[in-house]
Amino acid sequence: MRTASAPADAAVLLASVPADERVALVDSGFVGHLHALRLGLTDPRFNASAVSGAVSVLPSARAAFARAVEQAAVSAGGDTVVRVDALADRVATALEADGTEVHRPDLGALVATVPADPQARNEARQAVAAVDEEAIRLRTAVKSRDGFFTTHFISPYSRYIARWCARRGLTPNQVTTASLITALVAAGCAATGERWGFVAAGVLLIFSFVLDCTDGQLARYSLQYSTMGAWLDATFDRAKEYAYYAGLALGAARGGDDVWALALGAMVLQTCRHVVDFAFTEANHDATANTSPTAALSDKLDSVGWTVWVRRMIVLPIGERWALIAVLTALTTPRITLVVLLIGCAFAALYTTAGRVLRSLTRKAERTDRAARALVDLADNGPIATYLGGDLPGRGRRLGGYKAPVAAALAVALVLNAAVSEYGTWALVGSAAMYALLSGFAVSAPLKGPLDWLVPPLFRAGEYLTVLVLAAKADVNGALPAAFGLVAAVAYHHYDTVYRIRGGTGAPPHWLVRSIGGQEGRTLLVAVAAALLSAQDFTVALTALAVAVALVVLTESIRFWVIAARQGAPAVHDEGEPA
Repeated sequence: MRTASAPADAAVLLASVPADERVALVDSGFVGHLHALRLGLTDPRFNASAVSGAVSVLPSARAAFARAVEQAAVSAGGDTVVRVDALADRVATALEADGTEVHRPDLGALVATVPADPQARNEARQAVAAVDEEAIRLRTAVKSRDGFFTTHFISPYSRYIARWCARRGLTPNQVTTASLITALVAAGCAATGERWGFVAAGVLLIFSFVLDCTDGQLARYSLQYSTMGAWLDATFDRAKEYAYYAGLALGAARGGDDVWALALGAMVLQTCRHVVDFAFTEANHDATANTSPTAALSDKLDSVGWTVWVRRMIVLPIGERWALIAVLTALTTPRITLVVLLIGCAFAALYTTAGRVLRSLTRKAERTDRAARALVDLADNGPIATYLGGDLPGRGRRLGGYKAPVAAALAVALVLNAAVSEYGTWALVGSAAMYALLSGFAVSAPLKGPLDWLVPPLFRAGEYLTVLVLAAKADVNGALPAAFGLVAAVAYHHYDTVYRIRGGTGAPPHWLVRSIGGQEGRTLLVAVAAALLSAQDFTVALTALAVAVALVVLTESIRFWVIAARQGAPAVHDEGEPA
């Protein structure tokens, strides 16, 4: 920390700080809470942020900051008297005038001010003393919109675990990793097939969820947001849940019950639910005229207290879902656990999707080119669909209205019908080829229709369910576990695509999508394998494809996120689905 004796000296001192470091300017007359300064000066998600009497910028905004400081110093002249229009506030105003967006955090009851006279200073100090700063810090560490189970059964104590971690120098990423390890141990306990293992698995799964809540609360409590942290948190959540499904299937198999189809079905349903959420959000978050009577009704219901909790519970967020899984695992069997989970998730999917369809049909939103591009990226079409649908002259003029989702739904119905009734025949291959053609046709024009956000989840359902049905039809040991591995590898790629788009870094490179075939290419390849190979060889083919896809997508994904973090990509904190 360095002290400037006059406004003109501030520019000189700031210029001496290395260009790759964050800098802050705090008025010597500042009075306020320490956490108010933390919010205004240390949040890594914003290039520039400010509270009254203090302003801070990341290295990316240093040039604009230097200009603003010089401008404010010139306007102040040689004045060293503390004034209401303090130097830091004038710099923040100059930054905004220069085109730099300045984040101004909502301080609530926290105090941050530069008093103009001794009386105002005394009043400000009294206001600071009257507020329990630590209580506010703990309260704001909890996500503002959480599920019933998390709000009432986890957060009342997990926030104190987060504080304990912060005081011992633990990072959110370390807590995230501990949560993953705990969930994997839980999956291993479930895989034993013993009652003690199922009970231990349920307890450990809840503890893993407590740690999962703690990592985000620790990030908010200590403002330790990062690109790598957001990716790890989101990725590990999926890995934990799906590994647990596999553990249940392995445990059931030890007891003579084959539930791999149920475990794979649960993973397919949950992933498709998430893609519905992602696609709808991407399609609408920057749309213009984005209102509807259905949305107005939803807002009105939110004003009735008890309906808020009921509606949050109906969608079976991660907290309710994991609590349900944990209790059923401990008290019942893997089959009952997975069947109840499938029923609950199916109802939640129907409820949320129906609501979003109604909103889309009644609102007059005009979607942007960015949203249309994001939906195409989420569709994950490969070279076959691109050539057959996207690159042929005149294709784009044929679509409009609801034709894109209708084409996608028709493609899915066609390939699934063939998977059920034409296993092992060339008719299956023909249907898969038609699926590829319709996949290209569905995205051959900008996806700006009211229901075009349904295209990506429809493709997810088409690909995943085709793999599931064909593996079940093979009816040999190892086919469904191999299919589980393949869908898990592909689902990772699809989640990774979402996290890149949400992080503002764009979709994965085209070479990656082409190298793993795109969703229509993989579907066609699996169909060809089912038609040409014996059931045993088909299982080997699924395993080989799962390993190949996993190696390619994991290698490229890890490389991308590590480099992004090292190069100082903007820190993000994705709140994800409500807990």
